[in-house]
Amino acid sequence: MVDLDSLLTDLAAESESLEALVAGLPDADWARPTPAPGWTVAHQIAHLAWTDNVALLAATDIDGFAESIQHAATDPYGFIDRGAAEFLAPVPELLARWRSGRTALARALSGVPAGVKLPWYGTRMSATSMATARIMETWAHGEDVADALGHTRTPTARLRHVAYLGFRTLGHGFATHGRPFPDAPVRIELRGPDGDEWSFGPADAVNLVSGPALDFCLLVTQRRHRADLALVAVGPVADEWLDIAQIFAGPPGAGREPRTGREVGDGRASGGGHEFNGAGREPGGSREPGGGAGSEPGRPQ
Repeated sequence: MVDLDSLLTDLAAESESLEALVAGLPDADWARPTPAPGWTVAHQIAHLAWTDNVALLAATDIDGFAESIQHAATDPYGFIDRGAAEFLAPVPELLARWRSGRTALARALSGVPAGVKLPWYGTRMSATSMATARIMETWAHGEDVADALGHTRTPTARLRHVAYLGFRTLGHGFATHGRPFPDAPVRIELRGPDGDEWSFGPADAVNLVSGPALDFCLLVTQRRHRADLALVAVGPVADEWLDIAQIFAGPPGAGREPRTGREVGDGRASGGGHEFNGAGREPGGSREPGGGAGSEPGRPQ
């Protein structure tokens, strides 16, 4: 199991890395469009600040969080956009709001007693799950920002949190697309940024997903299309999952279109197959109410 202090340390590092990318940008770059339609770089940071605030309510003010749920219910497809718009502000104020909000959230999560579940959208989450979800979302929206700026970020070992959450939310991808929960387990074998192997799921599973950890994280957060990634699926459940994987809560995301102007493959295999490389920067994106579909972090090997 990963302890909460380690998760909060990694969350702070992920947030600081993204802040370093945007803090010195001129105003014109803050207004750049990102792959999420209608969202600028400023919207992406405002969304993170807004979601941190809602998560803080879940940890410290149950009545306040319940009120936010009621507001969301009046506009289930627009409340994410509305929240980001409400938190937009001049850059210095926006950065200060994001920084103070995530600091307050980390402090609140560190004080949640073990075993206590916090309310969230459609589920309840432990403090460790909430911290893991915040790492995932900060990284995913950081990818949107990097895409908008034409910047390629260096992946870190923090991706393991995202990869594990992606593995744990396999069933959610099927459920949100109205499909039955698979009756066969899936094994995940990934190559981490430092070349080490990350594996989740039973070693004897017939269904297998393998490839770079970065590509798996880009897929489950719907930041790249499957055809543009070097992932291989063996077995029918693994193959179907890679078409519908969704790490975040809410209705099915639109995902991204494959890169244009190149031959793409489908990354399928039946005992063998092709790997497809690339990291497209095409329009399309996913917005979500700030958390994974619900999981308890751990480290099965």
